[in-house]
Amino acid sequence: MKIQDQTVVTMTYILREKDENGRIIQEATKENPFTFICGMQQVLPKFEENLMGKEPGDHYCFYLTPEEGYGVRDENYVMDLDKSMFMQNDVLHEMVKEGASLMMQTADGRPIMGIVREIGDKHVKMDFNHDLAGVHLCFSGEILDVRESTDEDFSDSCGGSCETCSGCH
Repeated sequence: MKIQDQTVVTMTYILREKDENGRIIQEATKENPFTFICGMQQVLPKFEENLMGKEPGDHYCFYLTPEEGYGVRDENYVMDLDKSMFMQNDVLHEMVKEGASLMMQTADGRPIMGIVREIGDKHVKMDFNHDLAGVHLCFSGEILDVRESTDEDFSDSCGGSCETCSGCH
């Protein structure tokens, strides 16, 4: 069976920075493969597009520009926030450390992930760009299995991100 919308895809991949020789960012092996439902917005659109029509046993290698991946870095998403926002009983919360990822909220209440870049005397510098923003990506791997989706495949997940959803259960 070939990959198309509503098929369940099980695959390996190596995600590298820039090209086939770049630094390994993430990996899914045959022992611990990656599985997703095609057409459910569970993966990057261009990632899915590059896999369409492939079938079990097919090997692939493709590249995504930052615009096709996680976007271009935007320095407007790097902000100095008042340190008092991170205080608990006049002490900096234990989770606030340089390099830590913190779930925060936008002014309109939407959740957003940020990375602590710097802790100053009065401010905490937060970066709300995706970790892979601005990075050229290279995906390579093998399609292990493709099957039609069933009702059970949709019973546990709506295909959206639980962090940004109001709930489907």
